[in-house]
Amino acid sequence: MIRVLVAGLGNMGRSHALAYHENPEFEIIGLMNRSAVSLPDELLEYPMYTEFSEALDASKPDLVAVCTYTDSHAEYAMAAMDAGAHVFVEKPLAANATDARKVVEKATATGRKLVVGYILRHHPSWQRLIAESRALGGPYVFRMNLNQQSHGSEWETHKSLMKSTSPIVDCGVHYVDVMCQITDAIPVQVRGMGVRLSDEIAPDMYNYGQFQVLFDDNSVGWYEAAWGPMISETAYFVKDVISPNGAVSIVSAESGGSADIDSHTKVGCLRVHPSSGGDQLIDLPDEPGHQDLCNAQAAYMANAINENIDLTRHMSDAVQSLAICLAADESVRSGEPVFL
Repeated sequence: MIRVLVAGLGNMGRSHALAYHENPEFEIIGLMNRSAVSLPDELLEYPMYTEFSEALDASKPDLVAVCTYTDSHAEYAMAAMDAGAHVFVEKPLAANATDARKVVEKATATGRKLVVGYILRHHPSWQRLIAESRALGGPYVFRMNLNQQSHGSEWETHKSLMKSTSPIVDCGVHYVDVMCQITDAIPVQVRGMGVRLSDEIAPDMYNYGQFQVLFDDNSVGWYEAAWGPMISETAYFVKDVISPNGAVSIVSAESGGSADIDSHTKVGCLRVHPSSGGDQLIDLPDEPGHQDLCNAQAAYMANAINENIDLTRHMSDAVQSLAICLAADESVRSGEPVFL
Protein backbone atom coordinates (compact mmCIF):
# COMPACT_ATOMS: atom_id res chain seq x y z
CA MET A 1 0.00 0.00 0.00
CA ILE A 2 1.26 3.48 -0.93
CA ARG A 3 1.22 5.91 2.00
CA VAL A 4 0.32 9.37 0.70
CA LEU A 5 0.47 12.93 2.04
CA VAL A 6 -1.71 15.48 0.20
CA ALA A 7 -0.44 19.07 0.37
CA GLY A 8 -2.92 21.75 -0.65
CA LEU A 9 -6.66 21.26 -0.26
CA GLY A 10 -8.23 23.64 -2.75
CA ASN A 11 -10.52 22.35 -5.49
CA MET A 12 -7.88 20.11 -7.05
CA GLY A 13 -6.31 18.98 -3.78
CA ARG A 14 -9.65 17.86 -2.35
CA SER A 15 -10.43 15.95 -5.52
CA HIS A 16 -7.06 14.21 -5.48
CA ALA A 17 -7.43 13.40 -1.79
CA LEU A 18 -10.84 11.84 -2.46
CA ALA A 19 -9.28 9.80 -5.26
CA TYR A 20 -6.62 8.43 -2.88
CA HIS A 21 -9.30 7.81 -0.24
CA GLU A 22 -11.30 5.63 -2.65
CA ASN A 23 -8.37 3.75 -4.20
CA PRO A 24 -7.30 0.65 -2.23
CA GLU A 25 -3.72 1.07 -3.51
CA PHE A 26 -3.34 4.10 -1.23
CA GLU A 27 -3.49 4.98 2.44
CA ILE A 28 -3.78 8.67 3.27
CA ILE A 29 -1.50 9.39 6.23
CA GLY A 30 -1.84 13.16 6.27
CA LEU A 31 -3.43 16.25 4.75
CA MET A 32 -1.76 19.65 4.76
CA ASN A 33 -3.15 23.12 4.12
CA ARG A 34 -1.73 26.43 5.30
CA SER A 35 -5.13 27.80 6.32
CA ALA A 36 -8.34 26.33 7.71
CA VAL A 37 -10.38 24.64 5.00
CA SER A 38 -13.75 22.93 4.72
CA LEU A 39 -13.44 19.25 3.85
CA PRO A 40 -15.91 16.57 2.77
CA ASP A 41 -16.85 14.04 5.45
CA GLU A 42 -14.68 11.32 3.89
CA LEU A 43 -11.52 13.32 4.62
CA LEU A 44 -12.22 14.39 8.20
CA GLU A 45 -10.64 11.27 9.70
CA TYR A 46 -7.10 12.04 8.52
CA PRO A 47 -4.36 13.94 10.41
CA MET A 48 -4.19 17.62 9.43
CA TYR A 49 -1.09 19.81 9.23
CA THR A 50 -0.56 23.48 8.44
CA GLU A 51 3.19 23.36 7.70
CA PHE A 52 4.64 21.26 4.89
CA SER A 53 7.96 20.44 6.56
CA GLU A 54 6.16 19.29 9.71
CA ALA A 55 3.76 17.14 7.70
CA LEU A 56 6.61 15.57 5.71
CA ASP A 57 8.70 14.79 8.79
CA ALA A 58 5.78 13.45 10.83
CA SER A 59 4.06 11.32 8.18
CA LYS A 60 7.08 9.88 6.31
CA PRO A 61 5.03 9.23 3.13
CA ASP A 62 5.78 7.05 0.13
CA LEU A 63 4.06 9.62 -2.09
CA VAL A 64 3.44 13.34 -1.75
CA ALA A 65 0.69 14.94 -3.84
CA VAL A 66 1.61 18.62 -4.26
CA CYS A 67 -1.62 20.51 -4.96
CA THR A 68 -0.65 23.91 -3.54
CA TYR A 69 -0.25 27.19 -5.43
CA THR A 70 2.38 27.20 -8.16
CA ASP A 71 5.03 29.16 -6.24
CA SER A 72 5.60 26.23 -3.84
CA HIS A 73 5.45 23.34 -6.34
CA ALA A 74 9.18 23.00 -7.01
CA GLU A 75 10.22 23.48 -3.36
CA TYR A 76 7.74 20.94 -2.03
CA ALA A 77 8.36 18.41 -4.81
CA MET A 78 12.13 18.43 -4.32
CA ALA A 79 11.84 18.28 -0.52
CA ALA A 80 9.53 15.27 -0.87
CA MET A 81 11.95 13.45 -3.17
CA ASP A 82 14.87 14.23 -0.83
CA ALA A 83 12.79 12.60 1.92
CA GLY A 84 12.43 9.46 -0.21
CA ALA A 85 8.90 10.02 -1.53
CA HIS A 86 7.53 9.82 -5.04
CA VAL A 87 5.68 12.95 -6.20
CA PHE A 88 2.46 13.83 -7.96
CA VAL A 89 2.40 17.58 -8.64
CA GLU A 90 -0.45 19.58 -10.04
CA LYS A 91 0.24 21.62 -13.14
CA PRO A 92 2.13 23.78 -13.78
CA LEU A 93 5.20 21.89 -12.59
CA ALA A 94 6.94 25.04 -11.33
CA ALA A 95 6.80 28.82 -11.50
CA ASN A 96 9.69 28.98 -13.98
CA ALA A 97 11.43 26.68 -16.45
CA THR A 98 14.68 26.55 -14.47
CA ASP A 99 12.89 25.20 -11.39
CA ALA A 100 10.88 22.77 -13.54
CA ARG A 101 14.11 21.31 -14.91
CA LYS A 102 15.56 21.10 -11.38
CA VAL A 103 12.54 19.06 -10.26
CA VAL A 104 12.99 16.66 -13.17
CA GLU A 105 16.72 16.41 -12.46
CA LYS A 106 15.93 15.62 -8.81
CA ALA A 107 13.52 12.86 -9.83
CA THR A 108 16.15 11.37 -12.13
CA ALA A 109 18.92 11.60 -9.51
CA THR A 110 16.82 10.11 -6.69
CA GLY A 111 15.01 7.50 -8.78
CA ARG A 112 11.66 8.83 -7.59
CA LYS A 113 8.58 8.82 -9.81
CA LEU A 114 7.34 12.27 -10.84
CA VAL A 115 3.88 12.61 -12.40
CA VAL A 116 2.48 16.02 -13.40
CA GLY A 117 -1.28 16.58 -13.29
CA TYR A 118 -2.08 16.74 -17.01
CA ILE A 119 -5.66 15.63 -16.55
CA LEU A 120 -6.52 15.58 -20.27
CA ARG A 121 -3.98 12.80 -20.85
CA HIS A 122 -6.34 10.51 -18.92
CA HIS A 123 -9.50 11.53 -20.79
CA PRO A 124 -10.59 9.09 -23.54
CA SER A 125 -12.35 11.81 -25.54
CA TRP A 126 -9.25 14.00 -25.67
CA GLN A 127 -7.21 10.95 -26.62
CA ARG A 128 -9.67 10.48 -29.51
CA LEU A 129 -9.30 14.15 -30.52
CA ILE A 130 -5.52 13.71 -30.66
CA ALA A 131 -5.77 10.47 -32.65
CA GLU A 132 -8.23 11.91 -35.20
CA SER A 133 -6.08 15.03 -35.63
CA ARG A 134 -2.87 13.04 -36.10
CA ALA A 135 -4.61 10.88 -38.70
CA LEU A 136 -5.14 13.98 -40.86
CA GLY A 137 -1.42 14.80 -40.94
CA GLY A 138 0.20 18.20 -40.57
CA PRO A 139 1.16 20.93 -40.62
CA TYR A 140 -1.53 22.01 -38.20
CA VAL A 141 -3.36 25.12 -37.09
CA PHE A 142 -4.46 24.89 -33.45
CA ARG A 143 -7.21 27.21 -32.18
CA MET A 144 -7.83 26.76 -28.47
CA ASN A 145 -9.02 28.77 -25.51
CA LEU A 146 -10.50 28.50 -22.03
CA ASN A 147 -12.03 31.71 -20.70
CA GLN A 148 -13.72 31.66 -17.29
CA GLN A 149 -16.29 34.18 -16.10
CA SER A 150 -15.77 34.07 -12.33
CA HIS A 151 -17.65 35.73 -9.47
CA GLY A 152 -17.53 35.59 -5.68
CA SER A 153 -15.42 32.75 -4.31
CA GLU A 154 -14.36 31.70 -7.82
CA TRP A 155 -12.99 35.19 -8.53
CA GLU A 156 -11.22 35.14 -5.15
CA THR A 157 -9.56 31.85 -6.15
CA HIS A 158 -8.48 33.30 -9.49
CA LYS A 159 -7.07 36.41 -7.80
CA SER A 160 -5.09 34.18 -5.45
CA LEU A 161 -3.76 32.18 -8.39
CA MET A 162 -2.68 35.38 -10.12
CA LYS A 163 -0.35 36.20 -7.25
CA SER A 164 2.00 33.60 -8.70
CA THR A 165 0.86 32.73 -12.24
CA SER A 166 -1.09 34.15 -15.15
CA PRO A 167 -4.14 32.53 -16.79
CA ILE A 168 -2.23 31.64 -19.96
CA VAL A 169 0.34 29.70 -17.92
CA ASP A 170 -1.99 28.04 -15.40
CA CYS A 171 -4.54 26.85 -17.97
CA GLY A 172 -2.40 26.92 -21.08
CA VAL A 173 -0.10 24.04 -20.20
CA HIS A 174 -2.97 21.55 -20.71
CA TYR A 175 -3.79 22.69 -24.22
CA VAL A 176 -0.22 23.36 -25.34
CA ASP A 177 0.48 19.78 -24.24
CA VAL A 178 -2.35 18.65 -26.55
CA MET A 179 -0.85 20.68 -29.42
CA CYS A 180 2.56 19.12 -28.84
CA GLN A 181 1.13 15.60 -28.71
CA ILE A 182 -0.60 16.14 -32.05
CA THR A 183 2.25 17.73 -34.01
CA ASP A 184 5.19 16.11 -32.17
CA ALA A 185 7.29 18.96 -33.59
CA ILE A 186 9.75 21.30 -31.89
CA PRO A 187 8.40 24.70 -30.77
CA VAL A 188 10.62 27.52 -32.05
CA GLN A 189 8.92 30.85 -31.31
CA VAL A 190 6.20 32.29 -29.06
CA ARG A 191 4.39 35.63 -29.34
CA GLY A 192 2.09 36.82 -26.55
CA MET A 193 -0.11 39.73 -25.51
CA GLY A 194 -2.22 40.45 -22.47
CA VAL A 195 -4.43 43.04 -20.80
CA ARG A 196 -5.08 43.89 -17.13
CA LEU A 197 -8.86 44.23 -16.89
CA SER A 198 -9.22 44.66 -13.11
CA ASP A 199 -7.79 46.93 -10.42
CA GLU A 200 -8.17 44.02 -7.98
CA ILE A 201 -5.02 42.30 -9.27
CA ALA A 202 -1.39 43.38 -9.07
CA PRO A 203 -0.29 46.16 -11.46
CA ASP A 204 2.17 43.80 -13.17
CA MET A 205 -0.40 41.02 -13.69
CA TYR A 206 -2.99 40.56 -16.45
CA ASN A 207 -6.19 38.52 -16.37
CA TYR A 208 -6.65 38.29 -20.15
CA GLY A 209 -3.93 36.83 -22.34
CA GLN A 210 -3.38 35.15 -25.68
CA PHE A 211 -0.37 33.81 -27.54
CA GLN A 212 0.79 32.15 -30.73
CA VAL A 213 3.36 29.35 -30.86
CA LEU A 214 5.25 28.38 -34.02
CA PHE A 215 6.64 24.86 -34.57
CA ASP A 216 9.47 23.67 -36.80
CA ASP A 217 7.04 21.68 -39.01
CA ASN A 218 5.25 24.97 -39.90
CA SER A 219 2.39 24.22 -37.49
CA VAL A 220 1.04 27.22 -35.56
CA GLY A 221 -1.05 27.37 -32.41
CA TRP A 222 -3.22 30.04 -30.81
CA TYR A 223 -4.31 29.94 -27.19
CA GLU A 224 -6.41 32.40 -25.16
CA ALA A 225 -7.26 32.41 -21.45
CA ALA A 226 -9.02 34.88 -19.18
CA TRP A 227 -10.43 35.04 -15.65
CA GLY A 228 -12.83 37.44 -13.97
CA PRO A 229 -16.37 38.78 -13.63
CA MET A 230 -16.02 40.83 -16.81
CA ILE A 231 -15.19 37.90 -19.10
CA SER A 232 -17.66 37.00 -21.84
CA GLU A 233 -19.31 33.57 -21.98
CA THR A 234 -19.38 33.74 -25.79
CA ALA A 235 -17.11 31.15 -27.42
CA TYR A 236 -15.28 30.58 -24.15
CA PHE A 237 -14.39 27.00 -25.12
CA VAL A 238 -12.87 26.70 -28.59
CA LYS A 239 -10.94 23.56 -29.49
CA ASP A 240 -10.18 23.32 -33.19
CA VAL A 241 -7.43 21.55 -35.16
CA ILE A 242 -6.99 22.30 -38.89
CA SER A 243 -4.66 20.65 -41.42
CA PRO A 244 -4.36 20.56 -45.23
CA ASN A 245 -6.51 17.43 -45.14
CA GLY A 246 -9.35 18.77 -43.02
CA ALA A 247 -10.25 19.67 -39.46
CA VAL A 248 -11.25 18.14 -36.13
CA SER A 249 -13.36 20.21 -33.77
CA ILE A 250 -15.10 19.90 -30.42
CA VAL A 251 -18.65 21.03 -31.13
CA SER A 252 -20.78 20.43 -28.05
CA ALA A 253 -18.87 21.26 -24.90
CA GLU A 254 -20.30 24.60 -23.73
CA SER A 255 -23.26 23.19 -21.81
CA GLY A 256 -22.24 23.92 -18.23
CA GLY A 257 -20.99 27.50 -18.44
CA SER A 258 -17.40 28.64 -18.09
CA ALA A 259 -17.44 28.39 -14.27
CA ASP A 260 -18.41 24.69 -14.35
CA ILE A 261 -15.15 22.77 -13.86
CA ASP A 262 -16.58 19.65 -15.51
CA SER A 263 -17.21 21.63 -18.70
CA HIS A 264 -13.47 22.33 -18.99
CA THR A 265 -12.73 18.71 -19.93
CA LYS A 266 -15.94 17.54 -21.61
CA VAL A 267 -15.92 16.95 -25.35
CA GLY A 268 -19.38 15.52 -26.01
CA CYS A 269 -19.05 15.35 -29.77
CA LEU A 270 -16.27 15.67 -32.33
CA ARG A 271 -16.76 16.89 -35.90
CA VAL A 272 -14.23 15.42 -38.31
CA HIS A 273 -14.23 17.41 -41.54
CA PRO A 274 -12.17 15.95 -44.44
CA SER A 275 -11.09 18.50 -47.06
CA SER A 276 -12.97 16.39 -49.61
CA GLY A 277 -16.23 16.90 -47.68
CA GLY A 278 -18.57 14.52 -45.89
CA ASP A 279 -18.34 15.56 -42.25
CA GLN A 280 -18.48 12.86 -39.58
CA LEU A 281 -19.91 13.50 -36.12
CA ILE A 282 -18.45 11.29 -33.41
CA ASP A 283 -20.62 11.16 -30.30
CA LEU A 284 -18.71 10.56 -27.08
CA PRO A 285 -21.34 9.71 -24.44
CA ASP A 286 -20.72 8.85 -20.80
CA GLU A 287 -17.58 10.93 -20.52
CA PRO A 288 -15.73 10.88 -17.21
CA GLY A 289 -16.37 13.80 -14.88
CA HIS A 290 -13.76 15.81 -13.02
CA GLN A 291 -13.60 13.40 -10.06
CA ASP A 292 -13.40 10.40 -12.39
CA LEU A 293 -10.36 11.96 -14.05
CA CYS A 294 -8.68 12.59 -10.69
CA ASN A 295 -9.36 8.94 -9.86
CA ALA A 296 -7.70 7.96 -13.15
CA GLN A 297 -4.64 10.03 -12.29
CA ALA A 298 -4.39 8.29 -8.91
CA ALA A 299 -4.53 4.90 -10.64
CA TYR A 300 -1.81 6.00 -13.08
CA MET A 301 0.36 7.16 -10.18
CA ALA A 302 -0.03 3.77 -8.49
CA ASN A 303 0.91 1.98 -11.73
CA ALA A 304 3.94 4.23 -12.23
CA ILE A 305 5.23 3.27 -8.78
CA ASN A 306 4.26 -0.40 -8.70
CA GLU A 307 5.24 -1.20 -12.29
CA ASN A 308 8.28 1.09 -12.45
CA ILE A 309 6.96 2.93 -15.53
CA ASP A 310 9.56 5.00 -17.40
CA LEU A 311 8.36 8.59 -17.06
CA THR A 312 11.20 10.25 -19.00
CA ARG A 313 8.98 11.42 -21.88
CA HIS A 314 6.19 12.41 -19.50
CA MET A 315 8.57 14.67 -17.57
CA SER A 316 10.18 16.21 -20.66
CA ASP A 317 6.74 16.92 -22.16
CA ALA A 318 5.71 18.68 -18.94
CA VAL A 319 8.79 20.89 -19.05
CA GLN A 320 8.28 21.69 -22.75
CA SER A 321 4.63 22.75 -22.44
CA LEU A 322 5.46 24.87 -19.40
CA ALA A 323 8.43 26.48 -21.19
CA ILE A 324 6.13 27.49 -24.07
CA CYS A 325 3.57 29.08 -21.75
CA LEU A 326 6.27 30.85 -19.73
CA ALA A 327 7.74 32.18 -22.97
CA ALA A 328 4.28 33.51 -23.80
CA ASP A 329 4.16 35.26 -20.41
CA GLU A 330 7.62 36.72 -21.07
CA SER A 331 6.46 37.95 -24.48
CA VAL A 332 3.39 39.59 -22.93
CA ARG A 333 5.60 41.51 -20.53
CA SER A 334 8.38 42.43 -22.97
CA GLY A 335 6.28 43.06 -26.06
CA GLU A 336 8.75 40.98 -28.07
CA PRO A 337 8.62 37.46 -29.53
CA VAL A 338 10.56 34.81 -27.63
CA PHE A 339 12.70 32.30 -29.53
CA LEU A 340 12.97 28.86 -27.96
